[in-house]
Amino acid sequence: MKARRAWRATGAAMVLRACAVAALPVPLRRSARLSRLFLPCGPRWTGARSKLLSLAEPLEAPCRCTASPWPQAQLSADDRRWVARAIALARRGAGLTSPNPAVGAVLVRGGQVVGEGYHRRAGGPHAEVVALGRAREAARGATLYVTLEPCSHWGRTPPCADALIAAGVRRVVACTVDPNPRVNGRGFERLARAGVKVELAGQSACGRVRRLNASYEKYITTGLPYVTIKVAMSLDGKIATASGDARWISSETSRALVHRLRARHDAVMVGVGTVLADDPLLTARPHASRPLRRQPLRVVVDGLARTPADAQLIRTAAPGTPVLVAVTARAPAERVHAIRSAGAEVAVLPAAPDGRVDLPALMEYLAGREVTSILVEGGGTLVASLIEAGLPDRLVAFVAPKILGGRSAPSPVEGSGAASVTAAWALGEWRVRRVPGSGSPPDLVIEALFPAAAERLRCAPAQERGQAACSLAS
Repeated sequence: MKARRAWRATGAAMVLRACAVAALPVPLRRSARLSRLFLPCGPRWTGARSKLLSLAEPLEAPCRCTASPWPQAQLSADDRRWVARAIALARRGAGLTSPNPAVGAVLVRGGQVVGEGYHRRAGGPHAEVVALGRAREAARGATLYVTLEPCSHWGRTPPCADALIAAGVRRVVACTVDPNPRVNGRGFERLARAGVKVELAGQSACGRVRRLNASYEKYITTGLPYVTIKVAMSLDGKIATASGDARWISSETSRALVHRLRARHDAVMVGVGTVLADDPLLTARPHASRPLRRQPLRVVVDGLARTPADAQLIRTAAPGTPVLVAVTARAPAERVHAIRSAGAEVAVLPAAPDGRVDLPALMEYLAGREVTSILVEGGGTLVASLIEAGLPDRLVAFVAPKILGGRSAPSPVEGSGAASVTAAWALGEWRVRRVPGSGSPPDLVIEALFPAAAERLRCAPAQERGQAACSLAS
């Protein structure tokens, strides 16, 4: 009852705020201060580049980042500046390092940066090693500001903790513990045993880094990819007209954001119905400020192999633009052969009770291929099945200022639906923002975390070996 009253109060407040803003002169409506008032979780735009990049990370849910016994640093203004620089460097590698996390590092000695870097790709040098390579002898006695605990194990590269010790680094300020069970405090322990002072940068920095690496954290702790559902719909919740026309509901600016989202994910997924209706390409288009270094794996969920061999995405299947069609054993052999002959890969997976591809099995299969993040772009049947299976982590909905109507017009989530309002699928955290440059009135973008994803952020990042316990306290 208390939650229901709080929800009603919040809704009433939003309506009152909206009415208040609508009554003001246009210049005031457009001010950043009032946009935050109108949108309670409001946008914090700091420039054109940040506007386009902001959707790459999950929204700012309350984050619990305690990781005893490592102390929280009492950061000076300079410390905070170098921590922010390390996070900015880490963001440069976002979407490029899978299955590794995005990490940035800055080495500072005597108030001056002597070396910095970020992890660019899996198998390449880690951020700490890049910074050490640039600093050389100047690293001795320096402080390292790094977004993630230095690794302590041999993987594709040697342990970073050993390299820091050998270089004579005297202090390490890290944003968060590495949740990888092979690390999870062991890097800090190795550094501390060698006499290196180890400190954590605090809740704010920890939360920013954990949101940046949300897909890595889920993948490394659960063995499953981080799933984001993307929809573009009209104000009345339609993703196409009754005749099937969907080009274009959202603005060109919103569609550019979608391409950025695709580029930041390991895979883009659709159901076969979307392929048959729209014949999408599903590639990520390059942006002037950030050339593409790879294309995501394009995945079609198609139990009976109905995907046409001449579909756009099949015809463009190549080593640099891969396509995977997930089918079941019921798929006719000749259709499977036609898809494979056209250049796409076909994975035969278990069937769910309804005869469709078993989605948990598909997620496990993709995780086995080191796919850590998936952007799902429809259709409504696939989205409903994913939600029913409890697989999504985040929803990103672009809402255009249009009304399509139509009893038979498709909606973003179909399936059988909830049996009652009380049985509806709840969301853990959400925010609403305007898409800048999308016209007047602008598109809105709604970001929401599903409960499990929101709870992961509320839990401490390292829970193994008694380091920290999950707490739902905000």
